[in-house]
Amino acid sequence: MGRLERRILRLNDRIAALRRQEDLTAQELEFHRHIDDDARRDAAVSGDPIDRDDARQTAGDVARFERALDAMRRERQDLEQKRDRLLERL
Repeated sequence: MGRLERRILRLNDRIAALRRQEDLTAQELEFHRHIDDDARRDAAVSGDPIDRDDARQTAGDVARFERALDAMRRERQDLEQKRDRLLERL
């Protein structure tokens, strides 16, 4: 097996790992979205400053997970493009 093939295999391994991490992060994001929905509803109903603070915190959690998921997707897409360029060279 040549150097190019080994590079492609390493890229495939990294892409697979990123896909697994994306799946886990997407599931966790969905969990945080449910919590955020509940917190926003509680804040709207009660008007309590503590509930409003909870809603701000959960909204921040959702935003962080969305950014993390977007970053993983961009990295995976970049690696896939790199792999595709290497495959063309074979």
